[in-house]
Amino acid sequence: MLFWVLAVASVGFGVAVFAVDSMARATFALLASFLCVGLTFLLIDLAYLGVLIILMMVMEMMIMAVFMIMFMMNPAGLMPMTMVHNNRGAALIAAAVFAALAAGALLTPWPERRGRPPSDPAHALGLAIMGPQMLVMIVLGVAILATMIAAVVLATHRGRYDA
Repeated sequence: MLFWVLAVASVGFGVAVFAVDSMARATFALLASFLCVGLTFLLIDLAYLGVLIILMMVMEMMIMAVFMIMFMMNPAGLMPMTMVHNNRGAALIAAAVFAALAAGALLTPWPERRGRPPSDPAHALGLAIMGPQMLVMIVLGVAILATMIAAVVLATHRGRYDA
């Protein structure tokens, strides 16, 4: 039941991205949609991917909100604005893409399952995506994080002991 509630909420918040009248509200609607997706991943026992989605999207949307507050012409992106342009064309394209994807999903002969699901689906998914390069990507992730921290530290004018 919770899966369906999160699925409907995720789609609802996704629709809200285009229904609200400001960039800041659209950002937080998108964040709520991604949080529902992350929680859905947690429900299907993909804890690593669920937590990863939640952490990444929270940080990404917060950074986007901060940049909107700093750089947008209107105050904090809260001034009313239209989030959709060419409504008729967008609706026709969306309907055509939905019909094509739905037809593909319904008309494709799906293969039968062979074997049993792995005991650790997150580990199996990581191996399927990265293969033997998993350790390299973990090290690169730490290196990228260290680079971001160093860039922020070097960009500040204050020293370590300045108040």
